[in-house]
Amino acid sequence: MNKKIINVAIVGVTGYGGLELLRLLHNHPTVHVVSIHNTSNDSEDISVSYPHLQSMYKIAPTPFDPLHIMQSTDLVFFATSSGVSKDLVQQFIEANFPVIDLSGDFRLNAPDYEVWYKKTPAPQSLLDQANYSLADFYQNDSHYIANPGCYATATLLALAPLAQQQLLDQENIVIDAKSGLSGAGKSLNLSSHFVNVNENFSMYKPNHHQHIPEITQQLKHWQSNIDHIQFTTSLLPINRGIFVSAYVKLTKQLSADTLQKIFEDTYKNKPFVRVMPKDQLPDIKQVVGTNFADIGLTYNPNTKYLTIVSVIDNMIKGAAGQAIQNMNHLFNLDETTGLQLIAQYA
Repeated sequence: MNKKIINVAIVGVTGYGGLELLRLLHNHPTVHVVSIHNTSNDSEDISVSYPHLQSMYKIAPTPFDPLHIMQSTDLVFFATSSGVSKDLVQQFIEANFPVIDLSGDFRLNAPDYEVWYKKTPAPQSLLDQANYSLADFYQNDSHYIANPGCYATATLLALAPLAQQQLLDQENIVIDAKSGLSGAGKSLNLSSHFVNVNENFSMYKPNHHQHIPEITQQLKHWQSNIDHIQFTTSLLPINRGIFVSAYVKLTKQLSADTLQKIFEDTYKNKPFVRVMPKDQLPDIKQVVGTNFADIGLTYNPNTKYLTIVSVIDNMIKGAAGQAIQNMNHLFNLDETTGLQLIAQYA
């Protein structure tokens, strides 16, 4: 499936995820953005509404037409809100046309989606043809890739080395996850107003965040006895970034050195996951603007709790960057292509 130039379309281009895709794809050496599409009737050049794109793109949204997209491109990204792509993608799935979906519509089975997203799900026959793809553990099972959520990405990368070796005590998995404001999307509500976010810290959706079943589903795939986790989310007064603190107990007693080695061995050939030296924990600033996930761990021999910290840029590794990483896999490119970014440290 390797082509010299990959022509792509983006549906849902004016959300944070779509705009980040445009930004990152501009410097991808083998990608050409052929068309962009909104669910509204806006037909102005994208740079009119978003002046930061002037001289970078001269392209206007066109009506959504699956047949035209399939005739003119090699892949379509859906960067739409949850509840949109499930109603638009049937023709792509039936034609086995490559799709990378950044929304939550194809991450869960139909009953779980209805419970957690409070929306009517896609038919299970379509859901069965999608592949949930955490890009660092990519498996090419489908042309329809369900890109993981941002919290799920940071949490699963923190827990994967343990779950894959059946080491998690299923009754002691506690996740405290914090996100910058861009994770809430562009729609305004009371909790996202500047005066409520600035110099403030608040927890939201305790025990009800829609990424909980997504995380549990993948953990169960690795370690079959995991049925639940304790998961809370909080809002940080920053633009972007996710900070996950995981507190877990293990099924066997292992030394701190052994645990460190398990993480280092798991990620030694995965270019976008960086394991910190023993007992050093990462911070958000070292990954903002990149597709990296940085992970550190420290073990308390008295309480027997292992603390794992995982940090990502929610808009890149947690959304658009991971989508491009999945695209690189799908088209047999080096997975780092177009994603060799240095953190915006200052």
